[in-house]
Amino acid sequence: MRVAVIGGGPSGLVTLKYLTAAHQYFPIIKPIEAMLFEATSSVGGVFFHHSYEDGEMVSSKYLTTFSDFRPKKDDPDYYTSEQYVKYLSDYASRFDLWPHIKLSTRVEAVRRQDGGGHVVVYKGEDGQEVEYECDAIAVCSGLHDKPSYPQVEGIENVPEVWHSENFKDRSQLENKTVMVLGSGETAADICYLGMTTPSVKQVVLCHRNGWMGAPKQMPKTILFPGLRGYKDEDFEGMDPFDEKPNPIDVSQSTLFDTMYVHPMVRDSMLVWDHYKLIALDGSWLVAGNGLGYDQWVGALPDERRHPSKMFFNKAWNRIQPFLVPPYRPSDSEIPWAEKIRRKLVGTPWCDGGRYLDLAPFPTHFSSDGAAHFKDNGRIEYQKLKSQVIKPDLVIYATGYRQTFPFFEEHNSSASETGKKPYPHANKADVRNLWKRGDPSVGFIGFVRPGFGAIPALSELQAMLWTMSILGRIDPESLKEDDEYHYRILTPPGSRVRYGVEHEAYSWQLASDMGVAPGITDVLKLGWNGPKRSWYRLPYIWAGGNHFNAKFRMVGPWKWDGAVGVMTGELWETIMRRGGLFGNFTLVVLPLSGLGTASLLAWLWCTFWAVLAFFHLAKPVEHVNHLKNIWMENLKIEEEMKMKGMDRMMVTNGNGNGKPIGSMNRMENENRNTSPLKENGHGNRNGYGTT
Repeated sequence: MRVAVIGGGPSGLVTLKYLTAAHQYFPIIKPIEAMLFEATSSVGGVFFHHSYEDGEMVSSKYLTTFSDFRPKKDDPDYYTSEQYVKYLSDYASRFDLWPHIKLSTRVEAVRRQDGGGHVVVYKGEDGQEVEYECDAIAVCSGLHDKPSYPQVEGIENVPEVWHSENFKDRSQLENKTVMVLGSGETAADICYLGMTTPSVKQVVLCHRNGWMGAPKQMPKTILFPGLRGYKDEDFEGMDPFDEKPNPIDVSQSTLFDTMYVHPMVRDSMLVWDHYKLIALDGSWLVAGNGLGYDQWVGALPDERRHPSKMFFNKAWNRIQPFLVPPYRPSDSEIPWAEKIRRKLVGTPWCDGGRYLDLAPFPTHFSSDGAAHFKDNGRIEYQKLKSQVIKPDLVIYATGYRQTFPFFEEHNSSASETGKKPYPHANKADVRNLWKRGDPSVGFIGFVRPGFGAIPALSELQAMLWTMSILGRIDPESLKEDDEYHYRILTPPGSRVRYGVEHEAYSWQLASDMGVAPGITDVLKLGWNGPKRSWYRLPYIWAGGNHFNAKFRMVGPWKWDGAVGVMTGELWETIMRRGGLFGNFTLVVLPLSGLGTASLLAWLWCTFWAVLAFFHLAKPVEHVNHLKNIWMENLKIEEEMKMKGMDRMMVTNGNGNGKPIGSMNRMENENRNTSPLKENGHGNRNGYGTT
């Protein structure tokens, strides 16, 4: 079997590794012959060609490193992009992947062969086109492909306009008034660099509808500060992360939210509501409000402020000291509940000394380059409305659109040749991995966790897809009803429709492969494992995250080093989860609350099942509420699209029915790219975080 892998980022490399190692785990006649094609001169993907100064990953090394190639003990908890690229390069060396990698090689086209299989047409450094025939294709080209430029009228009146992919370092911001469009993690990073560059005149962060700020690590909290001699002013300027706090993304107990959860609980909103209790209500308990961690401005609207509908911004703490202080309520303004909370819990906070301006997304720029904003009914507009802001530089930190140009030539001719067109990632309806009925084309890494890491999920995806193309997975076992409990229920019209809950998605993939260990497996492995593993392994299995090493302990992908990783490195990690809020919110609440819910659901269903056995009643009917919500959102979205098309398909004067504004968008995109060339920033750079 021959397989082509398109893309040399973490998803491509881990897919290549499992393909080339499959013969060590499955009785196949010959090893899989795999070849990876990467357009740039290095492995690393966005961590290589989108990197920028002081870029730090928002997911910890414990998740972004792979199960059988662990980080060094003295590595920082959060890699820089350069450190992660080195890790990926070392990973390729460790598993002898370099002979299977073609760098500086762009895939130009992919087409289907008569009788099955595919042909990959690629072009190397010599410029010659070469064809590679294969049986399957792993598309690992990533979410960060073509920059997204939302249309803003008059943007051509701003002296410099470019996308965040072209941002490299502070020198590009010096002596300028900078406006950043977007409120995600990249936007926060750029604003941070602007605020810590003395020569930058002003930084304005523009958002459409708020964000949810979350810390990457457990912040310091001081219980009963008054009894311990602390005053409110003592917390100002105290670093909330001055010790070595535990990364939050590896701290959560998973026993009763994914592993042992009753189907009635799993397919209801109970687990999502539990996450709300931990994340939002916990934010109030720790820092004084439930808008986000110590977030007093820029909150999501009420209808979006639920973990089932949002992605957390884990770069929030970089800009928090420069944004929050002017909005923080004074002692005379805080409600009585907050006064009581402050008596119970003290939380440090910092003042950056200079302040980041917050604004709504601009409606337009006038001919003199001044930005105009619509009143969004929020406090930041009232603070800003009297100012005249003329940015020297506008940076679109507005994300990316997925494109698959290598499929397009084939798809355009598919109707003429009678060959099946290639799907895109948004059509991958089997575990977000492949389109049903077309398993030889896999999409690895095309999910976005609300709070987690893409590389960890890519490893599990690579394992499942490899088993699928080897015929080791029964397609009928991958039930469609199991798709919904891990999907983020993004509202209709959302740009990102590929969000997943990290822990639920991990467990689903592991269950599909038969690599999810049960309690009897864990007790046996712990008893026969390294020293002290008899108690460490059950504890970290139940009270820790879904580390990928957990899914290498049993099943077809079993690796002998997995138990040692779990009871060594990862045990030491969750032991840093100290304090009342760490263990109470991340262990005690999940185990007691969700455990009780599943027990009650089991008792309820068992009671009615017994009555049904004696023909005294009907058994409880299972209703997948999450599926119903998802389908209802799709229906609303289709209706929105139809209404939008009705409005757009107004003739442009020539009677051709062309949507009004399409040419403006195209011209605007061209204008946005031209200043890059004029200012020497035309290279494809920037930084993408996991």
